[in-house]
Amino acid sequence: QITSTSSSSSSSSSSTSSSSSSTTSSSSSTSSSSSTTSSSSTTTAVPGWTITGNMNFARYSHTASTLANGSVLVAGGVGSDNGYFNTTELYYPSTGIWTTTGNMNFIRGYHTASTLANGSVLVAGGSNDASFVNTAELYNPLTGIWTSTGSMNAAHAYHTASTLGNGLILVAGGSYISAELYNPSTGTWTTTGNMSFAREFHTASTLANGSVLVTGGSGSAGYLNSAELYNPSTGTWTITGNMSAKRYYHTASILANGKILVTGGYGSTGSLNSAEFY
Repeated sequence: QITSTSSSSSSSSSSTSSSSSSTTSSSSSTSSSSSTTSSSSTTTAVPGWTITGNMNFARYSHTASTLANGSVLVAGGVGSDNGYFNTTELYYPSTGIWTTTGNMNFIRGYHTASTLANGSVLVAGGSNDASFVNTAELYNPLTGIWTSTGSMNAAHAYHTASTLGNGLILVAGGSYISAELYNPSTGTWTTTGNMSFAREFHTASTLANGSVLVTGGSGSAGYLNSAELYNPSTGTWTITGNMSAKRYYHTASILANGKILVTGGYGSTGSLNSAEFY
């Protein structure tokens, strides 16, 4: 159910291209002839950014999920006054407009959002004004309504959520070594094997072979360069090679060749510009 609509302004810019022609002439003493040549200059479009509609609420530490119909669902987060939100809104690429949709049942930021095979969106954990939360809820794109589902066994925030090949959702870390699985068919959470290191603000990437690679983050001993792999078949974690740099708040991207590109983050020397492949 769409509750309210706000319109936003968008701006567009137009560019002009110009071409110039030049003429040359040649002459001789006994006979004269003239020839004309022309040259044109072309401009190459440079990829850039275009302003689109503003959200209805300024927020950070929220989530954004692409729905089956192409719209984008933004949920929760923290406002400019450091208050936590339960508000959600939808972005429509065809119009550039944001429209508010149903509120979540709980305020939360630093949570995760996973789009399930049936098109619904699972939001799990996070933090509110007072503490970490273990609650989870589902967004139905057809009705715009959020419904509570099973709560996690532990309160996770600053964690990761990964979709496995079997459709289960793996939540890992968030100051803990613990991990658990959400089953969309039953709406329940089941604990699985613990990671080797407690970590938060790490990354998690689902690999082509179905395993999940977790990298870096921050733990009780400080910043981490360790990495480990989760095997969905056994429910166990295995240590793999360490990164060259200790980092958290970094990113991890799966490339077309199957490699994982880790970039930036924050480490013992401050902000990082380094990048490395797995």
